[in-house]
This record gives sequence, C-alpha cells and structure tokens, in this order.
Amino acid sequence: MSVIHVRTDAKLKQKAQKMLKEMGLDLSSAINLYLRQITITGSIPFEIRTVNGFTPSQERRMLREEKWALEHGKRFNSAEELMDDILGKGWRKRAEKRFGQLSDQ
Repeated sequence: MSVIHVRTDAKLKQKAQKMLKEMGLDLSSAINLYLRQITITGSIPFEIRTVNGFTPSQERRMLREEKWALEHGKRFNSAEELMDDILGKGWRKRAEKRFGQLSDQ
C-alpha cells in the first residue's frame, strides 16, 4: 500500500466528503476508484469542461468560428435587414397577412 498526500482547499474537502458519505464512500475509496479508472481507460474518467459547460476543444472551435464569421460574415444594421436577407424582401407583409399585425418592438 502507498500513501498519497494531496493539498486541497478545506471547504472543498469537506463538501466532497459529505457527498461521498451519502454515496456510501469515504475519500480514500473515491480516490482509489478515480485512480483505478485512469489505469483502466488510460484517460481521466470524466470530461473536463470550462465554466461555460464546454470542453476546451469545443470552446477553441467556437472561438475560431466566431473569428471567421467576424472576418467573412455578413453584417446587418438591424434585425429587419437580417430578416430581409434570410426570408427575402416582403417577409413582413407575408407574415402579417398570415398572422396579423406584427409588433415593431
């Protein structure tokens, strides 16, 4: 058997211990499960996500796409212009004929 010393925030440790206790585990057992899964899968046994809920690679891809769109995409001065581009001129009349008066807000 080997001993591992880990520095961690005291509140984080307490919260983790409380949650693990509800699952019927102690901290040592949970860490051993974690290490065992690393050796079985050859990777970290969960997906690492950023604050936004995306993986780092998803976030990098979105940033690349946003940069491309800013450099090559169309720009509109209003939502009305955007709708004209997407739906074609006269979309408002067609929509009002079908649904009634549209709000200007």
